[in-house]
Amino acid sequence: MDKRFTFNEDVKNYDNWRPTYCKELFNDIIQYSQLNQNKKAVEVGIGTGQATTPFLMTGCDVTAIELGKNLAEYSKEKFKEYNNFSVYNTSFEDFECNDNSFDILYSATAFHWIPEDIGYPKAFKLLKNNGTLALFWNKPSMKEDDLLHQKFQTIYQKYTSFDNKSIESAAASTTARYNRISKTIQSYGFRDVEIKLYHQTRVFDSSGYISLLETYSDHRMLESSTKKLLYSEIENTILEYGNTVTIYDTIELYLARK
Repeated sequence: MDKRFTFNEDVKNYDNWRPTYCKELFNDIIQYSQLNQNKKAVEVGIGTGQATTPFLMTGCDVTAIELGKNLAEYSKEKFKEYNNFSVYNTSFEDFECNDNSFDILYSATAFHWIPEDIGYPKAFKLLKNNGTLALFWNKPSMKEDDLLHQKFQTIYQKYTSFDNKSIESAAASTTARYNRISKTIQSYGFRDVEIKLYHQTRVFDSSGYISLLETYSDHRMLESSTKKLLYSEIENTILEYGNTVTIYDTIELYLARK
């Protein structure tokens, strides 16, 4: 199965447990793009709309693109009260629209699913002159010296061929990543690139943390019996450590103009 379709299988769990984004991020995007009711926005990979409401609240027309049918239907229902909202059940690659149509293209923890040599050139074409590209990702982590995190790594090595990449150590985020993405954006013709970082903390009990893991594509694609054993041991470990898991989110925002 294409990993992109795994998010489509359990829509309500995804909506309940995927992180939202901080108010400061949206304020910075809106200020940078001067977004208002006279402008048009396109959201790439809306999912269940964790990042959509602040854009709708500006009054701008929001066109959302979502590959998963269930996710698209869920978002259509979720935002049905907004007459400035529409959603297309298609991939960004197959989305058809005239060039120079949008004042802003934004994507929340989704643009990495699109091949670079397709996504950036198409984004450039869809944007009007001086239009804004706003790409942001949430990078959850645990403190590297957290004993619970270290225990998790041992469990993952036991049951899977991948490390716990969804919840990394805080040391995993480096300026090298920020520079690489910034240079990539510039290489496709965008200018005035800005990088902003935001931080927030989330706390889970054992059942909530397992529900969160079920929103990650690599976890969802594990063989069912292996996943059952993995989740069981993780849940028991969390209970042994006081039934609390603290996740530290770093949200990366990349802004640029056409």
